[in-house]
Amino acid sequence: MENFERNMNPAMEPIGPDEPFRFFCRKGLSCFGTCCRDLNHFLTPYDICKIKNALNLTSTQFLERYTVHHTGPRSGLPVITLGTGDCPGRPCPFLTPSGCRIYEDRPTACRLYPVARAVSRNRKTHRTTVHFALIREPFCRGFETTREQTVAAWIEDQNAREPIRMNDRLLDLIALKNRFWPGSLPPSHQRFFKTALYDLDRFRLEIKKGLLQDFLTEKETEALDLMDDLALLELGHRWVAHMLRKTPERMQSDESRR
Repeated sequence: MENFERNMNPAMEPIGPDEPFRFFCRKGLSCFGTCCRDLNHFLTPYDICKIKNALNLTSTQFLERYTVHHTGPRSGLPVITLGTGDCPGRPCPFLTPSGCRIYEDRPTACRLYPVARAVSRNRKTHRTTVHFALIREPFCRGFETTREQTVAAWIEDQNAREPIRMNDRLLDLIALKNRFWPGSLPPSHQRFFKTALYDLDRFRLEIKKGLLQDFLTEKETEALDLMDDLALLELGHRWVAHMLRKTPERMQSDESRR
């Protein structure tokens, strides 16, 4: 989930959370910045929230300027990727000669690199299992170091705990969608999924227009202006979960009572 795909088919080496590995990236390495090129980089709602604020843009502006939008052909879920334009080597738009210009707010995949993290869920027990692997790319010199840490320590050192928590909330929503809406989401649900999670500034405006009038109390709606973006994203997760639990039969029943 958190790591991007590349065209160079890197070796994926499974590793446990308490297993040590050697890695250290720094300016001056011959490969510095190479991992920021040739990207097919998926962005999570949390990533977009952090980056758009770092750039002092609205979510709508950020999505228009820096991303490419897709819809999962079988799921109907939005898929947002980082746009790289037509520049040779397809570099990240935030890559500069001195490094990443949004480094403190970089996407989760960049934050975890070279660690890849994936989550699997048992459909019968609903228990989740977390898997880790090291991404070993041929060009990377970061592994040529004596500096050692465990995966768990790396996550803490890269301040990745909160991004991981928020990204796992998205996985919970996807599991909920698969449970109540197998197949592709209808267009109406595609829109609210995308707005509430990926376009927070538009979501805030829509709430003020009455989008959540049957979900929020009047007091909660009045407190909207005091709510920061991460709190708004939490609200978006709650509302999307509420809407996904409305199966077609329940939606028809709700409509008939109005």
